Amino acid sequence: MLTLGLMSGTSTDGVDGALVDWHPGGMPGWGRVLACAHRPLPAPLRAELLALNHPGHDELHRASLAAQGLMAVCAEVVEAVLAASGQAAAAIAALGLHGQTVRHRPDPADGGYTLQLAAPARLAERCGIAVIADFRSRDIAAGGQGAPLVPAFHQALWAQPGQDVAVLNLGGIANLSLLPAQGAVTGFDTGPANVLMDLWIARQRGLAHDADGAWAASGRVLPALLARGLADPYFARPAPKSTGRDHFHADWLARWLDGDGAAAPEDVQATLLALTVQSIAQALQAWRPGAAPGGAPRPLIVCGGGAFNGALLRGLQAALPDWAVASSAAHGLPPQWVEATAFAWLARAHLLGEPGNLPAVTGARGPRILGACYPV
Repeated sequence: MLTLGLMSGTSTDGVDGALVDWHPGGMPGWGRVLACAHRPLPAPLRAELLALNHPGHDELHRASLAAQGLMAVCAEVVEAVLAASGQAAAAIAALGLHGQTVRHRPDPADGGYTLQLAAPARLAERCGIAVIADFRSRDIAAGGQGAPLVPAFHQALWAQPGQDVAVLNLGGIANLSLLPAQGAVTGFDTGPANVLMDLWIARQRGLAHDADGAWAASGRVLPALLARGLADPYFARPAPKSTGRDHFHADWLARWLDGDGAAAPEDVQATLLALTVQSIAQALQAWRPGAAPGGAPRPLIVCGGGAFNGALLRGLQAALPDWAVASSAAHGLPPQWVEATAFAWLARAHLLGEPGNLPAVTGARGPRILGACYPV
């Protein structure tokens, strides 16, 4: 079975696609990635998708047009992946389409919904391939958070008998998959990864991101500001929990900086990086404090765009001396392709009638087959 995953994450930088040939025996021996591709979002589309994270004029019409624009980029990724792999559209069982999250409010008191902009019928028509989309809403309907969904894939890919393993995805938001030597897999969003750092460097320097964390590394951490950030109630909430731009956004940044307007911009960036590091480190230390039995460091497998931020990885290693921090590339899958591969896996699970969620992670009432299929 061949499925193709399409991912556009919280960073809203572009669409990643990964085509996977799945091993007929399932996991382990999961198969191989045949080809990958990335296409950046055009600047006007990216600006509109970011704007749609907040209420605005005529947003239903604007959201529909933005979804169509996003599908055009997705179709380009599909075409690039097929060309690179030499596969025909007819050979692909399905596309697993994440869409672009513009609202994520899974808690019943806050509405109990999530919204990923997409136009899956349009993509199916354009590509001539069945599309499976809307993966998160069924888990929310079953009382879950709808996120994170990747721990089930991380478990299938990287769980090791007799070994505690953690997988850390560093996109706009950071999420952990905790794969214990024994017992149930758990996972949750720890809080911001790149989203606040990206907002700050865009505002101060007109750049999309802090390449390799160089600007953050040029500054110094402001302890009082860091403590104020870590006091956000989200970090103390018990799992299951998930978050996004609905919580960590430009207004959050402005409130956090209130009274510190004279701080050097590079010091603010350094403190935002430390906020990401410390919130992740606290979560991991709460799960597994101290060294593993025998004193060997536990593996911390890092994926997502933040895996290319050297300053961030060095900060994590310094804060977590009992963990061996390494890019997922060292564990068989390059970090930029992990999430797209995960949505190819979720498409496969849907086609096979297998659950795609882990109730211990999301808090759903039970396992559920995720997604809705738009056949050719």
